[in-house]
Amino acid sequence: MKKEFVQFRCSVYEKKLLKVKARKSGLSISEYCRRAAFEDRIVERMTDEQIEAYKLLVKYQRNFKLITNMFRKRNPRLAEETAQLAKEIRQHLLNFRK
Repeated sequence: MKKEFVQFRCSVYEKKLLKVKARKSGLSISEYCRRAAFEDRIVERMTDEQIEAYKLLVKYQRNFKLITNMFRKRNPRLAEETAQLAKEIRQHLLNFRK
């Protein structure tokens, strides 16, 4: 249970920056500062545009895997290139989660 009260001084600019960063991560200023002080993970929430881009990348990655499987016997080189592209998209998807 949190009973103690801590205050610290900062400039107007720093306070606004703390508010913006806290809002983007979906936290209160207190919780944001607490996590920053204890070096806990602070994750910025994704915007609607970022979520749509993520969904689109998931579709592309799946489609390139299907294309790779389709061309595996007919054109191995093309299959290899599309497989590489699918791997690159997957890496970007994994970076989204960090």
